[in-house]
Amino acid sequence: MSADPPRSSPAPGQPDPGRGPSTDQGSDPEPRPGARAASGGPEPGPLVIGVLGGIASGKSAAARLLAGADGAVIDADALAHAVLSSDAVTALVAERFGPAALGADGRPDRAALARIVFEDAGARADLEGWIHPRVRARIRAALEEAHAKTVVVLDVPLLLENDPVHHLRERCDALVYVDAPLDRRTARAVATRGWSEDEVARREASQLSQDAKRAAADHVVANDADLDALAERCAALRARLLAERRDRS
Repeated sequence: MSADPPRSSPAPGQPDPGRGPSTDQGSDPEPRPGARAASGGPEPGPLVIGVLGGIASGKSAAARLLAGADGAVIDADALAHAVLSSDAVTALVAERFGPAALGADGRPDRAALARIVFEDAGARADLEGWIHPRVRARIRAALEEAHAKTVVVLDVPLLLENDPVHHLRERCDALVYVDAPLDRRTARAVATRGWSEDEVARREASQLSQDAKRAAADHVVANDADLDALAERCAALRARLLAERRDRS
């Protein structure tokens, strides 16, 4: 199976973009508060940030930087890997697809599963039906376990597209869009994932557009330079969000 976990088809329609995002470069309008803050002041617990962005835009790196040393990242891809390798899902895969879908270790072979479900919508629906509810449950549990953290960052692919199912957007105090040029993202995907040059554009064609994701965000962090530049921008935004939260309390 590919490095990306199986994902549901995007929900129809576009999300309400609300007010345009602020950015660490150029104009800096007052951000709209997150859903929890807007309901009458921030609740006890961590600042929850959802990261948005295109494929290979650096969302995971930004998530780690925004979380900081005293924060936590809830990585849905990592959770999906763990769920797929669990005893319960391994048994379901073996029963549904047979030994051809298992690796030498007896656990599901992601590459083999990817080949099976690529052209079989029923097989893909079965696999997603086993994985996605379990991942959502683990995300909810991780959010509860992280109640004492300063910041919690949701690194969840298709956060907006699948919100009608997981309802994670309402848990976020802020949405941050990681903005990286398509040519840089394509080059990164080719170098790190072995993809063809048209694969990023092909996959994103079935997702919410990058313009819509950017418009839905409260803040934009540019990832158009090196890691040090991204770290500086994320640190500044993190400090700002925490300060604004304290001011509202």
